[in-house]
Amino acid sequence: MRVTVRLFAGLREVIGSDVIVEEFATSDVTVETLRTRLGETHPKLGPYLSGVAIAVNEEYILEPGTALKDGDTVALIPPISGGANETPKILVTQAVLDPRALRDAVMTPASGACVVFEGVVRDHHEGHAVLRLQYEAYEEMATLQLATVARETLSAFADREVYDVAIHHRIGMLEVGETSLLVVASAAHRQDAFEAALRTVDRVKETVPVWKKEWGPDGAQWQEGVQPKPAAS
Repeated sequence: MRVTVRLFAGLREVIGSDVIVEEFATSDVTVETLRTRLGETHPKLGPYLSGVAIAVNEEYILEPGTALKDGDTVALIPPISGGANETPKILVTQAVLDPRALRDAVMTPASGACVVFEGVVRDHHEGHAVLRLQYEAYEEMATLQLATVARETLSAFADREVYDVAIHHRIGMLEVGETSLLVVASAAHRQDAFEAALRTVDRVKETVPVWKKEWGPDGAQWQEGVQPKPAAS
């Protein structure tokens, strides 16, 4: 049985590779079995394994006893900080984000309010200077999780007139003043639009596998994040 393990951000740097392949003589392998094996075959990963979330084939796995199958792709998730002529409502991209286009994508004739949130790179963090930020994502899974977060928000506001939610996340190297995250919510009333946008931003920060490397005058380091709180698919 063969399993491919993907590594991101600081974990990739610990190992010096973004992929590990593990082979087992038996087909009776669980997520916890793999976690134990990784600690044995790659001792440098040991201190980090208890704090990572696990994704199998781009879906978070919450039960350590979940069985793995031959050919599965497993991702170790460390703590995380439309049509051709239409603006997609969910997007992970290296391109500059366009708030106006995303606003237009969620507006309906019934919308009386639209909140556009922009997360912007600032020039300081916890008392020290920041020159730029580098964003990295498990792109396929991040896209799925953004879509799940949007659905989750709409479900949470099902009894209120929130019409649509859209999310774009930029990755790559961003300079101070550039936008890294766009969240847009349209609703009949301003309070619902504000609350839906805030909830969505909070859930993006909690669940989407995106990491930040902070570049400053003294070098670069990955920012500490939070333990993922997966969005239900």
